[in-house]
Amino acid sequence: MPTVRQDTRVRVVIADDAYVIREGLVATLSRAPEIEVVGVCSDGKELIETIAAVHPEVVITDVRMPPSGDGEGIRVAAQLRQSNPQVGVIVLTQYIEAAYAVSLMDGGTEGRAYLLKDRIRDRTELLRAISAVASGGSVVDPSVVEVLIEGRARAAGSPLTALTPREREILAEIAEGKSNAAIAESFVLTKRAVEKHVNSIFAKLDLRGSENVSRRVKAALMFLASQDRLVPPAA
Repeated sequence: MPTVRQDTRVRVVIADDAYVIREGLVATLSRAPEIEVVGVCSDGKELIETIAAVHPEVVITDVRMPPSGDGEGIRVAAQLRQSNPQVGVIVLTQYIEAAYAVSLMDGGTEGRAYLLKDRIRDRTELLRAISAVASGGSVVDPSVVEVLIEGRARAAGSPLTALTPREREILAEIAEGKSNAAIAESFVLTKRAVEKHVNSIFAKLDLRGSENVSRRVKAALMFLASQDRLVPPAA
C-alpha cells in the first residue's frame, strides 16, 4: 500500500546567491510551524538538483543567480512548469522589473508569485504567498502591477486610458490575485459595487470571460505586458 504522508507542513526550498537573504528567509520560515525548509541553495544548478532530491511543494528563488546571472529564477520556474508543474514558485527581485513578471506568467499564472525582496520582511506577506502558490494561486507585487499599468497607459491608443482612476486601482488588485471580496474590503465597497467595476474593466479591455482569479491575473498581465522579453526562453 502507498505510504500516506502525515506531515501537513508545506515543504519549501530556498535559493538565493546572497547569504544574508538565504539565512534571513530560513530564520523567518523556521519560526512558522506550517512550513518545513527542506533545502537551501545558492545557484540555479544546485536548485534543480535539490528539487529533484527533496521534492518540495514550493520554491522561493532569486530572479538573478549563477550560473546565468540574469533571469535564472525565471528559467528554473519555466523548467518546473514542464517537469514538476505541481511545484509552486515564488520569484524574488530587488528591483521592479515588470518584464520578468510577465515572463514568469507566460506559461500560466497557477502556482506563481513575483515579489520584491522588501516585501518579504513582512512574514505574514511571505506566508500568504507561500500558501497561495502551494494551492495553485498567484501573487504579483502591487508595485510591479502599477508599473505595468502606467507603462501601458502611456502607450498610444491603449484601452487603459478609458479606465477611470477607481477602475485602475481595482485592476491592480485583480492582477495581484485578489478576489472581489478582498477588493471590496480594501476599498470599503460592497462586493456588488466591485463586481460592477470588474465587469466594466473587462468590457473596456475586451477581456470578457471566466471569473476565475488565475485567468483574470493572466489576462491583465498579458494585456499590460510589452512585447519585449528580458528573459530568453529556457533551452
